[in-house]
Amino acid sequence: MAEPQILFDYTGHLPECPTWSDAENALYWADILEGEIHRYHLSTGEHSVLSFHEEVGCFALREGGGFIVAMRNAIWLADKHGLLQRKVCDNPSNPQLARFNDGGTDHFGRFYAGTFWAPGDYNGALLMRIDNDLTPEVIQCDIHGHNGLAFSDDRRWMYTSDTPNAVIYRTPLDEQGEPGKREVFRRFQPGEGIPDGAAVDVEGCYWSALFDGWRIARFSPQGEQLEEYRLPVRYPTMVCFGGEDMQTLFITTTRENMDPQEVAEYPLSGAIFTLPVSVAGVKKGPFITR
Repeated sequence: MAEPQILFDYTGHLPECPTWSDAENALYWADILEGEIHRYHLSTGEHSVLSFHEEVGCFALREGGGFIVAMRNAIWLADKHGLLQRKVCDNPSNPQLARFNDGGTDHFGRFYAGTFWAPGDYNGALLMRIDNDLTPEVIQCDIHGHNGLAFSDDRRWMYTSDTPNAVIYRTPLDEQGEPGKREVFRRFQPGEGIPDGAAVDVEGCYWSALFDGWRIARFSPQGEQLEEYRLPVRYPTMVCFGGEDMQTLFITTTRENMDPQEVAEYPLSGAIFTLPVSVAGVKKGPFITR
């Protein structure tokens, strides 16, 4: 079985939202707490960083260049240099209590961004969608910490996870991609890790980064665990597929809330790993405006 390898000499604070660019042969990701979007070009080893004025929960590449970026207070369109061009909408949650977190695009090129309810006293987070005409809409509530967004290749299912509540959901989609009633896909027991960011492959399986679980797991469309890959760090945060054949799994990890002793014991916490896998992933397209 293949072993995860370090992408390059880098450790971040809270790396998330790995996003592969076919056109550039490059990996993008956010460091949420540092307010950054990173880019690493695999062929040249060039690493560049864009800085923003507040936390970057998630983002997507835009058709034609630039980004759509979900920050703590609002979602913005930005150019390729990180210059904010247009506010799309404000954070519909109380931004002091719920910043944006995991997100991405669907097969229609629409952008999704969920929030994380920091107080933890109830499920106060939500998931919203930005349509191609930039109309914002809240599509799900009753969430503690949104994560794990992914869409099946047949366009029938949207997957999400609620990390603090240790559950993965799936939601049926109609032909226009409108969501039905979500259902439980899998719950996790203490010691298994809790489901964080995710991706799907062309066989319909769901790959989840199991935060506090030291591993990545692959689940069948019925929710059965098929494979797992151990990591030398405790907190993987998200996965995405990339590479020329879409058979490389990129894995972000974090060192958030780790004390200096734990960081010294597990110095690769916050690094980005690569893992060759035997099945191709579903490509994540850009955000499209019309």
